[in-house]
Amino acid sequence: MSGSQHNSMAAPVCIIGGGPAGLMAAEVLAQAGHSVQLFDAMPSLGRKFLLAGIGGLNITHSEDKTTFMQRYSAQTDWVERWLTQFDAEAVRHWVHGLGIETFVGSSGRVFPKEMKAAPLLRAWLQRLRSLGVKIHTRSRWLGWDAQGALRIATDAGEQQVQASAVLLALGGGSWPRLGSDAAWIPILQHRGVAIAALEASNCGFDVAAWSAFLLDKWVAAPVKNCALRVAGQVYRQGEWLLTATGVEGSLVYALSAEIRQQIAAQGHCLLEMDCLPHKTYAEVLAALQRPRGKKTLTKHLQQQLGLDGVKAALLRECAPAESFNDMAQLTAAIKALPIRLLHARPMAEAISTAGGVKAEMLDQNLMLKPLPGVFCAGEMLDWDAPTGGYLLTACLASGFAAGHGMLRWLASHESVGRVTE
Repeated sequence: MSGSQHNSMAAPVCIIGGGPAGLMAAEVLAQAGHSVQLFDAMPSLGRKFLLAGIGGLNITHSEDKTTFMQRYSAQTDWVERWLTQFDAEAVRHWVHGLGIETFVGSSGRVFPKEMKAAPLLRAWLQRLRSLGVKIHTRSRWLGWDAQGALRIATDAGEQQVQASAVLLALGGGSWPRLGSDAAWIPILQHRGVAIAALEASNCGFDVAAWSAFLLDKWVAAPVKNCALRVAGQVYRQGEWLLTATGVEGSLVYALSAEIRQQIAAQGHCLLEMDCLPHKTYAEVLAALQRPRGKKTLTKHLQQQLGLDGVKAALLRECAPAESFNDMAQLTAAIKALPIRLLHARPMAEAISTAGGVKAEMLDQNLMLKPLPGVFCAGEMLDWDAPTGGYLLTACLASGFAAGHGMLRWLASHESVGRVTE
């Protein structure tokens, strides 16, 4: 940091944000013998982490490293530097070190044996406190004062805190009620930090409107054993949910970056669903061309292809009307059913956000170039990933990388100044 100097031994390292990235950096620094103080605006730490784990905490994924890295879209090179230091295997070893057993599910996802986030967080916080980390809740970071001290708003009033180095791990803009409210953006922009606009990620997308029939019978129905394709190229198999306004679920989340790009480029995204990914076009056509006698087409689809329920309803909803009189056209619709998406759901509903502090603003240690001694980690950085353990793994890895970056920077500075206006 620039400005007046003070003895780094007299001031603690300060972590702003008590999510996975901030907690991991605090652990790295405390284990290295530094005095660490952690500040979080909420009444307790890890609130988004706990909520994400309600349905079963997905810690990471067991797939091979090459495939794992491909989940990080355009930011692969940047994220890869973090994961080189702390990868999916390291995440599992770290969890085991907290006394939490894990298992690999049928999808390859890794979960704690108890499927809950709370025991892991309790064990982690106990470790941090045993290492001497001082935790301050209900303590909102407001920026810096004219002398370079951190401004911290507390129930007792504003406090000024001197720091030898600072890590910002403030999250993105999703689930603001849990603390990720993006209030840090104007503070950093005022200091010359370039920030990519935040966008909803791992979120639902809206269609123009579903029919009354579909809304009445199939809202919240899971669409299983299918595949989705974006721009005729990006292809994923899995499961998604039909919502009152459109689509959401794990398969949609996995394609959210590509869907956003298509909407930005042309005002909408034509999502194509393969209703029967286990069958070829020729196999579907052959089945449809078999004589059906007096059976209805609905019954024929069910008997010949097992196509019924919500998939059959979506076929009626989205396929061109004329295709039901031409088996070749109907086959084409079954293998590439067009679902037109118009826009993402609001950012506050999203599981995560894309965008944030741009990569060129940080050095190899994840330190802000315009603000020496100030580091960033976690979802406030400009990267994106689908659910499935990828988000949490990269958040932990970025906190680990930033923590070690801070250690290197602190070791190279016998005395460290403070950010000033």
